[in-house]
Amino acid sequence: MICYQLRCDAGHEFEGWFPGSAAFDDQARRNLLSCPQCGTSDVVRALMAPAVRTAPARVPETARPAPPAGAAIPAAMMAAMQRVRQYVEERCENVGDKFAEEALKIHQGDGERRGIYGRASEEDCDRLVEEGVEIMAIPWVPRADG
Repeated sequence: MICYQLRCDAGHEFEGWFPGSAAFDDQARRNLLSCPQCGTSDVVRALMAPAVRTAPARVPETARPAPPAGAAIPAAMMAAMQRVRQYVEERCENVGDKFAEEALKIHQGDGERRGIYGRASEEDCDRLVEEGVEIMAIPWVPRADG
């Protein structure tokens, strides 16, 4: 996963996480990126300092900050996450609890190459990353029409 500092044409800066640099380029080319503050799709990578890691970093569950109790998600962020959900549901196959198994098959060339989504345990995710499978966890918010 790569974290880019992004900037819209209005000067708003925000982070974006991508499986690789090609994913950012593809999403930017297809106007799938938008500023969470103003909604414009004119988004570019901003200048940032690289983070170099020599070994996989694991943050213990107890060290991960919990969101404040009752914290509300800003409306613009909720709308962006709902668009992500809609995009994934329209273009990818829900493989449910078989996500890790299917992702590994696709990665190894034993399964049909396609977009999939589903559920996986933290251990399964770690195993997929160790195998070199590009995966991304996204917040699964309620549907906009739900």
